[in-house]
Amino acid sequence: MPDKRAIAMRYADEVWNAKNLDAADELFTAGHTYHDPLMPDLPAGPEGVKLRRGAYMEAMSDAVVTMNHLIIEGDHLAAMWTYGGTNDGELMGIPATGKRAEIDGIHTFRFEGDKIAETWVFADTLGLLQQLGLVQIGATAPT
Repeated sequence: MPDKRAIAMRYADEVWNAKNLDAADELFTAGHTYHDPLMPDLPAGPEGVKLRRGAYMEAMSDAVVTMNHLIIEGDHLAAMWTYGGTNDGELMGIPATGKRAEIDGIHTFRFEGDKIAETWVFADTLGLLQQLGLVQIGATAPT
């Protein structure tokens, strides 16, 4: 039986923190599907994982992800994480702000054997945009 916890930690440590995009080839199935509302058109398989990670690597070159809680049930693993860094590059078409930001989120992984076959991501995107000074909320109420 595969160690789902070790696979999820390897994804965080190698792909995100060590920026070893080639590790995605060992961790994800060829048909892996990424469900991310901010990047709905990612290609299947490890290539989509690499493109998504590459976009964030360009936007926050010093960013680190920390896995806070991992919960396993059957062929699924839910990972609560914290992600933070300095916005020193373009982020989805938005120029660098030079500001630091830290957000929380959840990834849910579905495994096939010892590889991740499907990923859902839920992240505090609004909080990220607020911290980068790109969105302000509620200074005045509408009348």
